[in-house]
Amino acid sequence: MTTQLRDRLDEVLRAGQVGGLHAVAAFRGGQSLLEYYGAGEDFAWGDSLGVVDSGPETLHDIRSVTKSVTALLYGIALGDGLVPAPAEPLLQRFPQYPDLAADPERARLAVEHALTMSLGVEWREDLPYNSPANAEIAMELAPDRYRYILERPILEPPGTRWAYCGGATALLGRLIADGTGQTLPQYGQAVLFGPLGIDRFDWMTGEDGVASAASGLRLAPCDLARLGELVLREGAWNGQRIVPAGWIRTMLQPRLRTGWGAQYGYQWYLESIAGHRLVAGIGNGGQRLFVLPDLDLAVAITAGNYDDPDQWRAPLTVLERVILPALA
Repeated sequence: MTTQLRDRLDEVLRAGQVGGLHAVAAFRGGQSLLEYYGAGEDFAWGDSLGVVDSGPETLHDIRSVTKSVTALLYGIALGDGLVPAPAEPLLQRFPQYPDLAADPERARLAVEHALTMSLGVEWREDLPYNSPANAEIAMELAPDRYRYILERPILEPPGTRWAYCGGATALLGRLIADGTGQTLPQYGQAVLFGPLGIDRFDWMTGEDGVASAASGLRLAPCDLARLGELVLREGAWNGQRIVPAGWIRTMLQPRLRTGWGAQYGYQWYLESIAGHRLVAGIGNGGQRLFVLPDLDLAVAITAGNYDDPDQWRAPLTVLERVILPALA
């Protein structure tokens, strides 16, 4: 099987169909199906790292796949009673903004609206990530990122529509930090990465020193795939309960439809591919964590096609033309 997969991958590599691909790590039933490590220019956020020869220990930006990891951490904290339940009012957890809480429209915000990216506020990330007109960049430049998010102009009632919003995830990160008394990296190491045996990661911070819940994680590909395996096992690992099983099921229930037709749960995308249920974390540049429950399959893909309109092509080609045909 591994030889067949590698031959298929070599074929699409030679055909130039997966340009910018850096690494693939695919696991089925806990066993490695395919590992590939390439070379190419890489970045840590906007800073070029030059040409990087990827390997099993090479950390790589996973960009917005970080959002899906933050959702796992939220579920762990919720299971321990450290963060508010999805139905609870959001602004009650930000008492430093009484003026915003006094706005009846904003007072309708619940934690679930952050989990589902349906805050109903003006937020544009369809602009280059080096532009201050991009809302995530503006958030990072703002003197108070949380006020910036919560005081955005209201466009519609919360919960009405999914609209991509890194600020929503930043709010979840703040709730986790406030509830646990730890930074996201500290909490992540204690309750998620450490128990999974992931001992190398980086979590980048903004100018204010706060780790980015939306896009800051750097992980090795096999460790990213391990997070997918944890989802497959409904939060259990080697007989240890890491994430409550009920949270995994709740997190992966479809809540809203995205702009391109996929369903969205709590910070995870939910689709189908070739007749299989697909759960996915998606990040700029071609970063992907694919989880296919009925195949017991977890696939981590890293790439360097940042801000490329066709960045989706390489990871989807790997899944559709390399991995899935071999499992048919």
